[in-house]
Amino acid sequence: MTEALDQHVRDAMLPDPHALDAGATAQKAGESLMRPEVRAVLVVDGGKLIGVITRKTLVREVVAPGRDPRTTLLREIAEPPNATIDSATPLGEAFAFLEEQDFERVPVVEDGKLVGVLSRSVVQRRLAEDEPPESGGDGNGLDLSD
Repeated sequence: MTEALDQHVRDAMLPDPHALDAGATAQKAGESLMRPEVRAVLVVDGGKLIGVITRKTLVREVVAPGRDPRTTLLREIAEPPNATIDSATPLGEAFAFLEEQDFERVPVVEDGKLVGVLSRSVVQRRLAEDEPPESGGDGNGLDLSD
């Protein structure tokens, strides 16, 4: 049995993801979303994942209706996440799910509590590391024989 078959989401996830408390303001979420690498802000209440805030959420829920971002709380505007995945899910199954849904990242939960984020590219690398090399050639899929 290969190592990949024994791996689970918890083995490949990025632990302790950045998240904001449900009582934080829309302004705080906006500050986080200003960083180009941040596409969404995870929102937790007592450690439990309750939603996600994106730039689109802020425009639709705060800017367009003229709400004050300094007083609008994230619990009022957070959208349910498109999906979550349990930390005990086998890695191959998790990769298939990410591929089918075309998700780059998905929040990882244990009993509803946010414990990490799973990245499709990380899972793909993990699974590729455990594949046996192709027979023949130079191991890169090139046949260099004459």
